[in-house]
Amino acid sequence: MGNVPCAVKHCLSYQQLLREHLWIGDSAAGALEPAQESAQLSGFPEYVKIVEVGPRDGLQNEKVIVPTDIKIEFINQLSQTGLSVIEVTSFVSSRWIPQVAAGATEVSVFGAASESFSKKNINCSIEESMKRFEEVVKCARHMNIPARGYVSCALGCPYEGSITLQKVSEVSKRLYGMGCYEISLGDTIGVGTPGSMKKMLESVMKEIPPRALAVHCHDTYGQALANILTALQMGINVVDSAVSGLGGCPYAKGASGNVATEDLIYMLNGLGVNTFERLHFSYRYASETHYCQLVLKCGVIDKSGKKKERYSEKGYHWMDYEVDGKIYQSSVDVKIDFRFP
Repeated sequence: MGNVPCAVKHCLSYQQLLREHLWIGDSAAGALEPAQESAQLSGFPEYVKIVEVGPRDGLQNEKVIVPTDIKIEFINQLSQTGLSVIEVTSFVSSRWIPQVAAGATEVSVFGAASESFSKKNINCSIEESMKRFEEVVKCARHMNIPARGYVSCALGCPYEGSITLQKVSEVSKRLYGMGCYEISLGDTIGVGTPGSMKKMLESVMKEIPPRALAVHCHDTYGQALANILTALQMGINVVDSAVSGLGGCPYAKGASGNVATEDLIYMLNGLGVNTFERLHFSYRYASETHYCQLVLKCGVIDKSGKKKERYSEKGYHWMDYEVDGKIYQSSVDVKIDFRFP
C-alpha cells in the first residue's frame, strides 16, 4: 500500500472501522443514529445534494502523494454510501479534458475572486483564467458533459484579506454566463460567519438564481455548519463537503479542512432534510475517519497497533511504547484515549 500518512491508507486498512462506524454495510450494534425529525422544518429545502470533494480537495493538501490504486479504492468505498456526486481529481492543463472525458460525467473549473490567490493557485490572473475556462467549458459542452464553476475566496483571501462583494458577484456571473450550470462559492480559508455568508449570497443572487448556486465551507473557526445553515435558509440546496473533514489548501496557509460530510448529514437529518446518503454514526465517532488521519500524523499507533521509535522534525527524541490507543475527533474537538500495559 506504500507510505501514505493520511486518512485514506488507514481507512482502507481498517475495514472494521469502516463497516461498524462509518459507511459500509449495516450500522454497528448500539450505534446511535442522528435524531430524525418527523417532518421537515419550515424554511429549509426538502432535499439537499451533497457534493463529496474528499478525493479531490480532501487529498490535495497531503504532503505525500497518495497512490492511484489507493485513491480508486477510496472512491469506490465512497460510492457505496449513496453519495450522488464525488469529485475524484483535478488537472491544471485543459489539454487533459479529452482524456478525462472518456469516463467523466462532469468537469469543474476553479476560479477565484482574488487576483493574488488566482496567481498562486492556478498561476494566472482572473482575466486569464476566464479565457482558459471558456475553452474548457466549451470543450466539455461539446461532449455533452456539464461543467461546474468554483469561486474561491468568496468570503476572504489569505493574501488580500476581505474580498469585495462586487468581485465575487462578477466572477460568479462570468462563470455562469460561459455555461457553468452550477457555481460553488468557496470559503477557502474558513473565515466566514453567518453574517458575511448572508451578505455574499444576497449579492451573488442578484446575478444568479439560488438553484444554480452551491456553498463550499471550510471549518477553520468552527463556523462551517452555521454558514451552511444560513445558506439553506436562503434557498441553497447544494453543499460541498469532505468525508471526515479532509482538506485544506496548499496556497492558503492555516486553512483547515472542509466541513465533514458526516457532520453535515447529521445536521440535515436533524432538520428533516433528505440526502439519501447511507452514512452510519456512532456516538464515539462524529467525524470518524479523521481519527485515522490523526493516528498516523501524530504517530500514536501504526497499522499493527504498535509504535516505532521516531524523531521529530526538531530533533527531539520520543520514547515509544506499545499501547492500546485511539483518537476521536469531531469538528474542532479531539479526544485521546490510551491504555498502557
